[in-house]
Amino acid sequence: MHALRESEARLRELNATLEAQVEARSAERDRLWNLSQDLLARADYSGMMSAVSPAWTQVLGWSERELLTRGYATFMHPDDGPPTLKAIGRMAETRLPTRFENRIATSDGGWKHVEWTVAPEPDGINFVAIGRDLSHVKAREAELEQAQDALRQSQKMEAVGQLTGGLAHDFNNLLAGISGSLELMERRIEQGRFDEVERYMSGAQGAVKRAAALTHRLLAFSRRQTLEPKPTDVDRLVAGMEDMVRRTVGPQVAVELHGTEALWPTLVDPNQLENVLLNLCINARDAMPDGGLITVETANRTINRAAGSLREMPAGDYVSLAVSDNGVGMTPEVVKRAFEPFYTTKPIGLGTGLGLSMIHGFVNQSGGHVRIHSSVGQGTTVTVFLPRHATAEAAPAAVEAEAGDLHADSGETVLVIDDEALIRMLVTDALEEVGYRTMEAGDGPEGLKILRSDARIDLLITDVGLPNGMNGRQVADAARELRPGLKVMFVTGYAENAVLSHGHLDPGMQVVTKPFDIGALTKRVQEFIRDYTM
Repeated sequence: MHALRESEARLRELNATLEAQVEARSAERDRLWNLSQDLLARADYSGMMSAVSPAWTQVLGWSERELLTRGYATFMHPDDGPPTLKAIGRMAETRLPTRFENRIATSDGGWKHVEWTVAPEPDGINFVAIGRDLSHVKAREAELEQAQDALRQSQKMEAVGQLTGGLAHDFNNLLAGISGSLELMERRIEQGRFDEVERYMSGAQGAVKRAAALTHRLLAFSRRQTLEPKPTDVDRLVAGMEDMVRRTVGPQVAVELHGTEALWPTLVDPNQLENVLLNLCINARDAMPDGGLITVETANRTINRAAGSLREMPAGDYVSLAVSDNGVGMTPEVVKRAFEPFYTTKPIGLGTGLGLSMIHGFVNQSGGHVRIHSSVGQGTTVTVFLPRHATAEAAPAAVEAEAGDLHADSGETVLVIDDEALIRMLVTDALEEVGYRTMEAGDGPEGLKILRSDARIDLLITDVGLPNGMNGRQVADAARELRPGLKVMFVTGYAENAVLSHGHLDPGMQVVTKPFDIGALTKRVQEFIRDYTM
């Protein structure tokens, strides 16, 4: 009996201990429930909550009664409700905890970003949820983004200052040469010294060509140049440039070409890619003042995700064109700045600093990437990656016999619309010289009056940037409504998206970029109209 009483006493003592522990755990749970800054809740899959912690009222402002009598979906942002309910439904099926973020309404009409961790209960009806208010995190992210935007704007303004300073310097030099040449031409004509006029005329024309080349490089840098991409065999292009490259770099520099059998085609403007190759070879030559070796190499390159991440470019198939030298090389600091406009390490007068920035802009505009690898004293390799294209380059067309001078047929008429009177005068004079009738307009509305008339018009030449509410593309569209099938030639200083429609012109349309050679423009007009009428 004594032993039985002792066992009963121990049992009562054990029960008392267990009850005390349960009470303690319950009190601790209640304390955490009441003091936690996280949003704690018990809810069911039907859309209602059965218990919420005080933090809901503290953070969101809603009373416990409001929270328990409304469906929890009604507190969610309309954009976040469907994905949240989908995540809860998926948890009900998998019986596995899940996490997500959404926005929960506050009683004052605002929204709180909340990160949720939810887990199912064994009964298959309810689940528990823990939500963490991310307001402070989002505020810090917004502050960081604002600071980064301010930094980017500062860097952009620094780049603009560098760009405009270099541009003003180069153009002022070119304008001085042009204006000085024109002034001396005028004097020599007044003096009757006509034999000296050609000298100054050549000087002015040379300055104009250099100015055109400078703007072309600027447009390439800004990715706004007019491109005519075609399926291109880069090996064939490199082989066709070999003689020019060898003559350009001179006898002190050896040139080796390494092609690739069955090189993939790529979609690129072949003329611009030739300029890229020539520029890279000139840079390589300048990096070897005592002579050396330039290697031009092509390859088929498949970049996987890991390699693409390393090179900061998308994974995929590329055609690569690499130009290497064994010259002085570049420091890491110079490599970082190599693509900046007007940044150059060459002596004054030997480089504008636009070569690599032009290459970078053109390659990016073509959907590709360019990378530099260089070591001081060992040399530099610049590699251009161009996306693989499905269509092969067309076979070279047979060379036709040189046609005689083209002349306008009787009555052929060209309408020229440009807000610059001098350009209108030059174009119309040149066209009239070869037999065309011309009509002029200074803006779109004036041009449309002519287009609405009964006058014969075989070709519309219009500037893209026109004043008074209509750009060149809008004029062309209106003209084709009035005169279906009318041939249109756009004249532009850069490739506006309004004209090119992201690189695609309508049939019967062409683009000519400023500045242009008057003779070349006249020939192009003649061929354009003749091709249309034949």
